[in-house]
Amino acid sequence: QVQLVDSGGGLVQPGGSLRLSCVASGSIFSIYGMGWYRRAPGKQRELVAAINKGDSTNYTDSVKGRFTISRDNAKNTVYLQMNSLKPEDTAVYYCNADIKLYAWSTRYQTYWGQGTQVTVSS
Repeated sequence: QVQLVDSGGGLVQPGGSLRLSCVASGSIFSIYGMGWYRRAPGKQRELVAAINKGDSTNYTDSVKGRFTISRDNAKNTVYLQMNSLKPEDTAVYYCNADIKLYAWSTRYQTYWGQGTQVTVSS
């Protein structure tokens, strides 16, 4: 089976930085898109950033210029570098990936990490 393990969250002061990582393991033939979502207390889950296999990226407006998503295809890993963090970035961050399990698979399936807490507070 496939497992996504995300890590790197923690407590940081406003203006600080964190780097999240998410490693996909298991029976993986190919990964197309990878991304990061977050859910803040009392709010719906939102897409933070996404990157496809061709390294095209997109970001939600509130993090543009502060966050950078990247991936290492050899390691089946996606990263989220978060700079200039603000209290409103506080949330549980989840990674996801669209994965094809076998060469003969006809479609990609979406898998999720367990989430990592990011708290921005002085």
